Amino acid sequence: MGVAPASVSATVYTDPFCPWSWATEPHLRRLEVEFGASVAVTFVVVGLRRQIDDPDALGLHTVDASAESGQPADPRVFLRDPPSSTHPAGLAVAAVAEQAGGARVGAYLRRLREAIFLDARRMDTAPALLEAARETGGLDLDRLKIDFGSHAIVERFGADLERAAAVDERHRSEATGRVMSPSIEFRGAGGATHGAYGYVPYEDWRAAGVAAGAEPDARAAPSVEDALRRFGTMTVPEVAAVAALPAPRASAELWRLALEWRARPRRVLAGEVWVPA
Repeated sequence: MGVAPASVSATVYTDPFCPWSWATEPHLRRLEVEFGASVAVTFVVVGLRRQIDDPDALGLHTVDASAESGQPADPRVFLRDPPSSTHPAGLAVAAVAEQAGGARVGAYLRRLREAIFLDARRMDTAPALLEAARETGGLDLDRLKIDFGSHAIVERFGADLERAAAVDERHRSEATGRVMSPSIEFRGAGGATHGAYGYVPYEDWRAAGVAAGAEPDARAAPSVEDALRRFGTMTVPEVAAVAALPAPRASAELWRLALEWRARPRRVLAGEVWVPA
């Protein structure tokens, strides 16, 4: 028996370099667990900065987003030899979408965010972006080398920017003229749009999804160990969101698993990132 098609679509407006999008990663993972295949998620890259002429400001946003969300983040990516532009990463995401689409785009975006905000890697050159694709797995690297500089990928990325600029002006960023990053819009069978714009609590995402007709899964939240095995790499706020636990309890459970050699932490600035043992 085949899997029933998703009844609701969700468009996530984001950028690999957006600190507030990184702060929203727990939302994305909770959405996947709570609504599963009933919501089909696609990503639109908004293009944060064609030219990064304010790296200190982006570093400060990174600190603010980390403090607000609890997501560990390293602002030094914008303070030591900062990237020159966020657009090469947007073009790389477009190239992955052209090749693979669906879950691979989400996985590649995740790898880019980890590289930027956990490892403080520049991620604005073709070799760095191809290395992230290799780390993601399941992608044709030879094709990506060609696609990164192709006119078709430039057009595809340009279409994303136009789509982000077409969102109601009430929800646009003054800095870019495009929709705030992160934002999410749900559409159900009736075609009406229900959105949550900017960095907001997960409950706003959930309410917009339900208003569009998405039905939450009634099953209990997964255990911490099951969550780790499902997602592979997680921060404490992500584990807390997915397992429906307070952050201190999620952290305690992770360290209990570590003592039993069932989970492994890696120290990063302002916290840990966890993987199954």
